[in-house]
Amino acid sequence: MKSDLSILSLVLNASLLVQLVMLLLLSISLASWTTIFRKWLHIRRSRKETEQFETDFWRDRDLTTLYQQVREARREHGPLARIFESGMAEFLKNRQQKPVDSHATLDGARRSMRAAYQREMDRLEAGLAFLASAGSVSPYIGLFGTVWGIMNAFRGLSNVQQATLAAVAPGIAEALVATAIGLFAAIPAVVAYNRFSHDIDRLSTRFDTFVDEFLNILQRQAR
Repeated sequence: MKSDLSILSLVLNASLLVQLVMLLLLSISLASWTTIFRKWLHIRRSRKETEQFETDFWRDRDLTTLYQQVREARREHGPLARIFESGMAEFLKNRQQKPVDSHATLDGARRSMRAAYQREMDRLEAGLAFLASAGSVSPYIGLFGTVWGIMNAFRGLSNVQQATLAAVAPGIAEALVATAIGLFAAIPAVVAYNRFSHDIDRLSTRFDTFVDEFLNILQRQAR
């Protein structure tokens, strides 16, 4: 009788441990796709908000007015606006102290923006560690299921008088499904991790450049 080698049949006829491995890999894949979708939306929104704020910042507007608008606006301004708000708040606070120490004022603004920068980077990088882990571990989990399934397939041959390809093929095929599912979970996670890391690095460069340029402006105002 011809064996049913459809994917569904192979999964349903696999051993309990292999089925548990497949279930674990499917759960990792679902969590990965959820993380990928959320992170894509987050980075996309952060990039648009950064571009909009850069346009507003370089529009020859008064920095104090812009600062008040950022503080009072109800809508979200994005990561770069929060970095600006943090530095400007510290700068204005130190300017009110008497006597005014220009060096201390600029240093306070720099440290405040660096702290805000780090908070924004932590937000942007949230979830990347999971994608990296899913991409690196999933193939090995699938390989474990495959090895276990093949061991069971060959163990079953000990109960038959004549070993044939037809006898061993279903067991090996159902074991290899675990590797396929492992790759299905790993490949999107690795691709997304590399893409998101590149996008976050570009945003980080823009944040760094803005901090340096903004400090130059504050240095001129502090004189």
